[in-house]
Order: sequence, then structure tokens, then C-alpha cells
Amino acid sequence: MLRPLTLVFFFCFFFLPVISEGQTITGPDVKLSNNDIHVSFSLVLEDKNIQEIAQGIDKELKFYIDLFRVWRIWPDEFVLGKTYIRTLKVDPIKKEYVAKSNDGSVQIKKRFKSLESMLSWTLTVKDLKLTNTRELEPGQYFVKITTESKIRKFPPVIGYLFIFLSENEFKIEKDSAFFRIEGAR
Repeated sequence: MLRPLTLVFFFCFFFLPVISEGQTITGPDVKLSNNDIHVSFSLVLEDKNIQEIAQGIDKELKFYIDLFRVWRIWPDEFVLGKTYIRTLKVDPIKKEYVAKSNDGSVQIKKRFKSLESMLSWTLTVKDLKLTNTRELEPGQYFVKITTESKIRKFPPVIGYLFIFLSENEFKIEKDSAFFRIEGAR
């Protein structure tokens, strides 16, 4: 029979969401040029995750880049979003470093000579064209970056059976500064 203290420890350890203190998003930097919105940002992983990748544990990172319009009284309006899935695979014995990037229509697979160069390419997004400002209403906007990594230890069925069990290894969000689009139409 389990003691109450053991039961509380078991509940806290297995069923509370994972706190992501080590991962941070630098940026997002939004640049308006030639009526286009460009976004740049990067993800900094904690040492534990980098060690797991170096030891050969595959990681799948999802980047959500979402554009929101700011409203004063109403909740912010989702305008559009892009999703990138980046997969990192390392074979420590063969010294092979392979990364894939998929945006739903284009898949890129690259091989690298070192772990550092693979992480640099995979965790950085530079000058991503989000949209043209002519397609937007005048107003104040911001970009939200959300990054998540799924836990690979649990089968997918576990998420259906235990809905309170977190499936994310980590999930972090960061918003850009507000920017204004004037008379775009």
C-alpha cells in the first residue's frame, strides 16, 4: 500500500508539466522591408538536451511562427501562421550529423561535419518571409514564436488515456515587440 507522501511525490513527478527553465528564444526580431514582414529568431537549448542529441537521441522540434493583430478591447486576432518541424539525428559512432527541416511543402535534409554546425543551422531562423503587408489591414501587430519538443518515451496511446500527462519535453513562447502597419491596402 502506498503512503500518502509517496502518492503525492508520484503524482508531482509524473503528472505535472515540465518546466523549461533552460531553453530560451532569442528574438524574435521583426523587420519590415519592401512591404514584406521578415522574422528572425533562434532557440538556445539547455546542456541536458544538447548532451542527449550528442549521445544519439533523436529530437523533433516544432517552431510555430504566428502573426497576431492587437485589439484593445477584444482578444488579439490570429492572422496567419507558419509551422516548421526540424529533426536532429546523430550517430555518435559514425560521427554522422543529419538534420531535416519541413514546412509542410518543402523538405530539406542536410548533413553536417559537426554537432555545433548542425545545431546552429537547426536552431536558427533568419529573415523568414512571413507575409506581404499589402495583404493586411492597417493596425498594430506582433509575432509570437512557440517552440516545443515532444517526449519520445511514451507511446501515443498514453496521451489519450492520461489526458493530464504532459506530452511535451518543453514548450516555450515569446512575443516580438509591437509594430504598426499603416494604410497597407
